[in-house]
Amino acid sequence: MGKYPREELEAAFAKYNEARDKASRTGDWTIWAACFTEDAHYIEHAYGEFQGREAISDWITGVMAPFPHMTFPQDWVAIDEEQGGIVFQCQNRLAHPTDPDGEPFQFPTWTRLVYGGDGLWASEEDIYNPARDAPKVLKGWIEAGGKFDSPELVKMIHGTEGLDTN
Repeated sequence: MGKYPREELEAAFAKYNEARDKASRTGDWTIWAACFTEDAHYIEHAYGEFQGREAISDWITGVMAPFPHMTFPQDWVAIDEEQGGIVFQCQNRLAHPTDPDGEPFQFPTWTRLVYGGDGLWASEEDIYNPARDAPKVLKGWIEAGGKFDSPELVKMIHGTEGLDTN
């Protein structure tokens, strides 16, 4: 057994997923940011690094503002009890904007969470290729009738060439 029992990791991950889903439904991403410790470290390959729950909350509310109801269904999950970590692949998914039965617009992300105790996560790292995936998916969604809820509030450090988000 690692530092934390598997059951505790699974319970914290269920809470993380519930918070993410509630944030997607309501558009209030502070709900999801509350799943992190006060001093959490977040590495986001497209947007940079964030230190602390407040910085994570500021970033996620800004980055999700154009599409606050994006969902993140998971394709697979691996639990590392020894390291107190969870790794999963999810889809960054926008529902079809005009056809409820239409194919969603999505691209994959791999995420590594490290548990910090008390039901909270001490770190997250998201790994994906926004230069390859995001522009094509967002362009297709916009062409299908998708509209952003706000202008882009947070700029990517990598991967925005050729994408008009306004």
